[in-house]
Amino acid sequence: MPIEVGLVGELSMTVLDTDTARASGSADASLQPVFATPRMISYMERTSHILIQPLLSPGQSSVGTVVNIRHMAATPVGMTVRFRAEVTGVDRRRITFKVEAWDEIEKIGEGEHERFIIDLDRFTERLEKKQKGEK
Repeated sequence: MPIEVGLVGELSMTVLDTDTARASGSADASLQPVFATPRMISYMERTSHILIQPLLSPGQSSVGTVVNIRHMAATPVGMTVRFRAEVTGVDRRRITFKVEAWDEIEKIGEGEHERFIIDLDRFTERLEKKQKGEK
């Protein structure tokens, strides 16, 4: 099955203390413990990755390259958050997604995400060169 526009995937998680803005270092002790924006983005990316990974060829994966996200409402520790990713565009190896997140009460985030399909061997080779200081 190829990756096609309209393909949808969902993922859910429960917000833990380790998922809060305080834990990520983006808030001080005066802020109530709430779901951190970087964690929300991470789960949006994860949902997109999990959606397309089974459709890739052996030796391929995908990496996130663009995020344009709005975090619209706070979510307390203990609440479940549901993430949704929908493929909105396919241009060879470039896949674009509409991503959204809801807690148990309301929509808490939305935006766009882009991933590129990579060849793992080539990616590893380029990374090893970079680690050696080579271009």
